[in-house]
Amino acid sequence: MLTVHAAPLVLPVGAAPVPGGAVLVDGDRIAAIGTYEDVVAAQPRARVRQWPGVITPGLRQWHGRWLLTRVYHPDPREADELGTEPIVGFECDDDSRWAGSVRRGLQRMLAHGTTHVGGGFPDGVRQAVTRSGLREVADAWRLAPPLTGSPDLDPFVEGIDLAGTVHGPLTVGGRADLAAFDVRDEAGLLAQGSGTCVATVLGGRLVYRRR
Repeated sequence: MLTVHAAPLVLPVGAAPVPGGAVLVDGDRIAAIGTYEDVVAAQPRARVRQWPGVITPGLRQWHGRWLLTRVYHPDPREADELGTEPIVGFECDDDSRWAGSVRRGLQRMLAHGTTHVGGGFPDGVRQAVTRSGLREVADAWRLAPPLTGSPDLDPFVEGIDLAGTVHGPLTVGGRADLAAFDVRDEAGLLAQGSGTCVATVLGGRLVYRRR
């Protein structure tokens, strides 16, 4: 199915921004990038998803292994006991509880526009990553220890700018991994971070949408 993802600004990275832009997705590939009017005129029967703010390539989280194996992501039902924020150094020998933490960690990465994660995962964690659709960047975590002492769900904390944080540019024929953020422009995205994510698309599939 053809799907148009449109926003007030598309930031392909490596190419000029497109005000009033759109990305046409065909299966798991990008079929066109241009203004909304041009893309829809060429494919008038495509489904249209309108997002606020900006569309960018999906983000790369170097510290996937750290965030899934060394950080505990509390269940909302544990909020009274543990709070809601990720906990570094949490000790628990309950495998099922850790499996739940891994699933929640992956969901929270998707909610930050992440499509690629640094890997080197243990087998059980790798299976969960594969099921989530996130793409593993093998062993990248070994090259980038957390600068702040513990990893952050927001890839911009260490990616610094957009070009240094995305997995690669949006290109026609490339894989449809992209995200939408409720900010006005790139400066707003860098200032407010990836917590402004409203949608994440992995291989053409909408895998996260803010409610």
